[in-house]
Amino acid sequence: MSLETIENKRKRLIFRSWHRGTKEMDQILGSFANKYVPKFTSEELDLYEQLLENSDPEMYDWICGRTDVPANKNSAIIEKLLTYDYASERSTGSDEAKL
Repeated sequence: MSLETIENKRKRLIFRSWHRGTKEMDQILGSFANKYVPKFTSEELDLYEQLLENSDPEMYDWICGRTDVPANKNSAIIEKLLTYDYASERSTGSDEAKL
C-alpha cells in the first residue's frame, strides 16, 4: 500500500467531485471542491472523502432540502456543503478548467 500525499489526495478528491455521474452533482460538488478542498486539513479531506461515498440522488435530496441528512452522516463538511452557494460560485466562473 502506497502512502498518498495530501496534495495528491486533494487532486483525486477534486477529480472525483467533477466526475460523479450526474451533471447536477458534478457541477455542485466540483465547484465546491475547487473552492474548499485546497484549504481542507487532512481530517477535513477524510470527511469529504466519506461524503463522496454517498449516492448522487441521496446527496442531491439533502442539498435541495427534500430530506434531512441522517445523523450518522452529518459532519462539518456536509454542513459547509449545505450552506454553499453554488449559484453565486457559478456566476463567478468557477469550473473544472481552473484546476
